[in-house]
Amino acid sequence: MAETGIPILSVETNESGNQEYSITLQVLGLMTLLTFIPAIVMMMTSFIRVTVVFAILRQALGMQQTPSNQILIGLSLFLSFFIMSPVIEQVNQQAVQPYLQDSITSIQALEKAQQPFSDFMFGQIRESDLILFMDLSNTPALEEDEMPPFKVLVPAFIISELKTAFQIGFLLFIPFLIIDLVIASILMAMGMMMLSPLIISLPFKIMLFVLIDGWALVVGTLANSFT
Repeated sequence: MAETGIPILSVETNESGNQEYSITLQVLGLMTLLTFIPAIVMMMTSFIRVTVVFAILRQALGMQQTPSNQILIGLSLFLSFFIMSPVIEQVNQQAVQPYLQDSITSIQALEKAQQPFSDFMFGQIRESDLILFMDLSNTPALEEDEMPPFKVLVPAFIISELKTAFQIGFLLFIPFLIIDLVIASILMAMGMMMLSPLIISLPFKIMLFVLIDGWALVVGTLANSFT
């Protein structure tokens, strides 16, 4: 008797006319998709805005290595999961669970998983950034309630997030800059021009940040900025 082998690659057409791929091919596609997860987490979620604001905040405080990069990245990652939880829940309900129940194909699952992320990114994009990338890609004008193509949506979202993060960072810089100016003026008036103002102003900036519960204010502002 001939041995029965496992088909490596096979494509079948079901009754509805859609094509279904073999399990081996689906696993291969899934493993390939996993390599894009870091890029998806960093560039298609709230991670951009959060991590840039935290980096600017550390610079405004005058502390180059505290908190460390690992702490800031970890805090940004978990805060991004918190902000993106409604989107992740939609993906789970619309794509993951139906696919696990074999009610939709893998291609349909990817299309349904893409929609919540597209809606989230579209809600954060500035109109000028969207028009810029539509012109660069020669994309025709959108009709009412039409979603832009994914190739336009992602870069426009990244640019918009960077703009928003820098705006928030500018507002964070102002009070700490005022403290630096006041300390520098006092030191010059006392004739202590050789003493770096940063050494004196750093404890005052840390004290101010702690007294106003700065971490809660920054995190709360970032979370509310996506609603």
